[in-house]
Amino acid sequence: MKKQVYVSLSTLPVKEYQKIVDYAAFMQDKADFLHCDVMDGKFVEGKTYDWQFLAGINKGSLIMLDVHLMTANPQETYQNYIDSGANVLSLHYEAVKDKEKLARTIKDIQSQGVLAGLAINPGTSFREVKSFLYDIDVVLVLCVEPGASGQKLLPNCIEKIKQIDRFRSDNNLNFKIEADGGVNESNAKALVSAGADILVSGNFVYSSTNKTKAIEVLKSAAK
Repeated sequence: MKKQVYVSLSTLPVKEYQKIVDYAAFMQDKADFLHCDVMDGKFVEGKTYDWQFLAGINKGSLIMLDVHLMTANPQETYQNYIDSGANVLSLHYEAVKDKEKLARTIKDIQSQGVLAGLAINPGTSFREVKSFLYDIDVVLVLCVEPGASGQKLLPNCIEKIKQIDRFRSDNNLNFKIEADGGVNESNAKALVSAGADILVSGNFVYSSTNKTKAIEVLKSAAK
């Protein structure tokens, strides 16, 4: 059976709030998810929007919301994003210092019918996070340093995705692997072959004159 590849469109390249809402509505029947990059200016330098704006995106479109919290202390604010319509909610491993609290937060997200994701920076090793992978729905592998759109994919993320995929297979687990950062037509196949199920696309799709075709190119990486 051919592997299913999902495409999640990053909001980072879209600079105006109303254009984000318009982009979500336009792409709702073309992409699988809208990857909502929430940045608070503390965990990363950049700042985007918060849960109140997320509620506006949710109200203005039908697309599934894949919310990526690049924020400090996300365990204190995650409920707001659930209430605003998140379908997938990913917290950064590095942002929650109390790992027992991180585990409890993951369980609480899941108890509310939302898929819980664990995001990991390029410098965070697979070994450091593997104990969390038994109880997670999505592993979000950052293939660039978080916070800026348009960076080139870091080659070492391919090996990390392979390690996570082997761990998933060896332990008969069902979480999805999501690759985020620098994804385009030249590396999509390598990411999928390594084990990625969800490809996050920022500039590659957003800057394309034919966005539907660009999504099809990424999905064809499974062939």
